[in-house]
Amino acid sequence: MKLSACIVVYNGYDEALKAAQTVLRFTRRHPLTLYLVDNASPDGSGQKLEAALRSGLLAAGEGQQVVVRCRTENGGFGTGHNMVLPELDSDYHFILNPDIQLTADTLSDLADWMDQHPDVVMARPALVFPDGRPQQLPLRRCALRPMVYRQLPALRFWAKYNDAYLMKDKDLTRPTEIEFCTGSFSAVRTRTFRAVGGFDEKYFMYVEDADLTQKMRTQGKAYLVPQFTAIHAWHRAAHRSLKPALWQTGNLLRYFSKWGFRW
Repeated sequence: MKLSACIVVYNGYDEALKAAQTVLRFTRRHPLTLYLVDNASPDGSGQKLEAALRSGLLAAGEGQQVVVRCRTENGGFGTGHNMVLPELDSDYHFILNPDIQLTADTLSDLADWMDQHPDVVMARPALVFPDGRPQQLPLRRCALRPMVYRQLPALRFWAKYNDAYLMKDKDLTRPTEIEFCTGSFSAVRTRTFRAVGGFDEKYFMYVEDADLTQKMRTQGKAYLVPQFTAIHAWHRAAHRSLKPALWQTGNLLRYFSKWGFRW
């Protein structure tokens, strides 16, 4: 079985380096190609990653390969990930954020689990904060009320819609079929990822992972597989500043026009 993984970087060299190092350190059971795609970072992260590869800070182990790609312009999250799509010859591919850290061979674990469940084309592990607290991430399709509530939590009368978005009505301690697989850490069958054309590059940032999940679900099932875990720092920029929030709002409208409105 062959694995591949991609981390798209925009500034934040130190965090991306740490993420890449944990992927290389813990992914040992299957051959791995790790791609680091720099989205024209103004802080020189791409050049620093190239230097880290040359110096051995990104040392590939047996059966591993590290590839750094530096884009000349920032095309967004999906475009960065799609850059490596033509090169993939793996069985399973992993879409990872630079704020992810592994503490076990989670990539191999997920790949093995998916190999045993041929109807599953996309999956993610349980994610936790660096202090070990579990993260509650969307698991159902995007809908307007929970998205608004997540920006404006003072609207407490809509909290129940957010609870539904998080599938709090389900037992999430065992593998569960989901409708939304977060782009911070997703495993995909490579042949299916290629068949659907990867990410829709019209989404510059935000909601592109929800869109990809729906594309993948036209070919099979998406699952949360909580017995496997990873650390996710989860910076949540859309909740802290106006520009990312506007990107998210515009992309949500695009998503609804494509997949249907949910109130």
